[in-house]
Amino acid sequence: MDTAPAADAHSAHDEHGHGEFHVHVMPIPVLLGVFVALLGLTALTVWSSTFPLGSWDVTLAMLIATVKALLICLFFMHMLHDKPLNVMAFLSSIIFMALFIGLALSDYGEYKPEVDAWDSSRSPQSTTAPAP
Repeated sequence: MDTAPAADAHSAHDEHGHGEFHVHVMPIPVLLGVFVALLGLTALTVWSSTFPLGSWDVTLAMLIATVKALLICLFFMHMLHDKPLNVMAFLSSIIFMALFIGLALSDYGEYKPEVDAWDSSRSPQSTTAPAP
């Protein structure tokens, strides 16, 4: 019967990679800096909404939201220190989501004139009661 020490029994599991995990501890100043940047970008979003930018309102808000999402992914989700395969999987899902939303919006733009013409052809119902 084998009487190997307990340390040797546990090291056998390390050869197979069981129980391996990597911890990426972010320094508190970095996390606070990202937090302040997110608060600043939120304030910028609110402040930019006070200006009449026309169709650029949504574009600017989405650009700021994209930068905020990038900060969250890089620092709070630890994508900055993650394996490249995980980053590729995450980015490809974002790209496909943007592709599908873009295709849906382009289809909406294709049929919008017909929908507007149909809406304008309908006459609103009269809300007054007929005379007795």
